[in-house]
Amino acid sequence: MCILFIARRKRADYPLIIAANRDEFYQRPTAPSAFWKHHPHMLAGQDLEASGTWMGVTRQGKIAALTNVRAPSEMKTDVNSRGELVANWLQQPLADHQNNSLVAIDEYLQSLHLSRNQYNGYNLLFGDVAHLCVYNNVNDTTHGVEQGVFGLSNADIVTPWPKVTQGVTALNQYVDAQAKIDCEDLFALLKQDTKAQDQALPDTGIGYEWEKALSSIFIQTPKYGTRTSTLLLLDANNVLTWKERSFSDTGLATQTREFSFQI
Repeated sequence: MCILFIARRKRADYPLIIAANRDEFYQRPTAPSAFWKHHPHMLAGQDLEASGTWMGVTRQGKIAALTNVRAPSEMKTDVNSRGELVANWLQQPLADHQNNSLVAIDEYLQSLHLSRNQYNGYNLLFGDVAHLCVYNNVNDTTHGVEQGVFGLSNADIVTPWPKVTQGVTALNQYVDAQAKIDCEDLFALLKQDTKAQDQALPDTGIGYEWEKALSSIFIQTPKYGTRTSTLLLLDANNVLTWKERSFSDTGLATQTREFSFQI
């Protein structure tokens, strides 16, 4: 997952909305969203190369999503796949009581802190429908996601990259202004391909051409780009809707999968 936007407790009808894009090399084998055979409570796509996932939910209301931190000079080869962090959280049982849920989140945070050097840089959004936070292993920091609109890309949650600011502004305006939430509007937000102005580009060590190509919310290059857009909507009755739209290497939508269930 390379960018995600979260509207948390901004609307009574949809207290949680997450809209996210997964950017990846087109050749990397991937399975679309489904309930996993050996973990039938868990809904997620699957990275068939490393067996993890980038974003998922469970029937009990657990949530997790991952973005990589872009720092090519600090990449290590002898580390674990970051996608297992999402799967590990989702595969743990959900605590029955709210306080136990907070304890489970705190315990997982402790495990992330202890294992932070075993992975390349990442942000992990995780928790459940009642409590969410973001952990960054590079800075070893945690940020709560309580109320408001948040954006997260390939730096920490407080870094205002242009495409993050663009998406946060657009989602904030949308949830404030619209009488009804339309998933196609959210997919359209994730399809925005406006590149950042040169003077606003981040400098992460990948060179101007790549910085420019990766500066839009939706990415398309000959070998790498947005593979899927995913929406997670939780309504006031605790019904969770999950929609995943897949794209070809030319940016054309090829499939939309939808799941809905009561938490």
